[in-house]
Amino acid sequence: MIERIVSLRFYEELNDFLIPDYRKQWFNYTFRINQTVKDAIEAHGVPHAEIDLILVNGISVDFNYHLMNGDRISVYPVFETFDISKVNRLRPDPLRVTKFVLDVHLGKLCKYLRMLGFDTYYRNDLDDDEIVNISKAEQRIILTRDIGILKNGAVTHGYWVRSKDSREQITEVIRHFDLKHQIRPFYRCTVCNGLVNKVNKDEINNLLKSNTKKFFDNFYQCSACKRVYWEGSHYENMRGFINEIIGA
Repeated sequence: MIERIVSLRFYEELNDFLIPDYRKQWFNYTFRINQTVKDAIEAHGVPHAEIDLILVNGISVDFNYHLMNGDRISVYPVFETFDISKVNRLRPDPLRVTKFVLDVHLGKLCKYLRMLGFDTYYRNDLDDDEIVNISKAEQRIILTRDIGILKNGAVTHGYWVRSKDSREQITEVIRHFDLKHQIRPFYRCTVCNGLVNKVNKDEINNLLKSNTKKFFDNFYQCSACKRVYWEGSHYENMRGFINEIIGA
């Protein structure tokens, strides 16, 4: 029986999904007849949603390419600065549409993303199928700590958040999707994701506590849930945190 073998190499952050022996180097993979390159990739735990380019023997292919004996396969993640418009990208639309849907483990990250002005859908009772359906219907990028979600064949936009620390997570997401210049602090409500607008003090006077009325004059209100915001000590703390993110 003829043994069918291809050589694989994964680049940059895709190596996070591989066992140590396969990271940042070429390795051999024995495949079965009629197997696609997508099958080979996901056999090594790499979600297709994090891949933007596959080269087989130097030629770009899509996920449906059928492996041939001796193929050399290079697999690349989302490109940050390189222009690959002339090759066969693996999705018709850009991956980084800056709207997100988060899994149930990322509640604190949701708050930080909204604080920075990013449209972020989150509920703590969403199951995997609901997350995938929301992503498809609203063209939202899935952010998750569960790699399994990203292996769902219906997913086209997704990212596995590596860090377990929420402050590290927001820096990781901003860096990965190159979002620093899209940050709009305090543009969205951290509670419901609605848009926040400046309001006259008289309009929301009945919602304020006496000390707040006495010491503050500038107020902002969520257009959806009507939550009121003002520039107190909590604002200065958040502003400092935002400056740390931008600096990072």
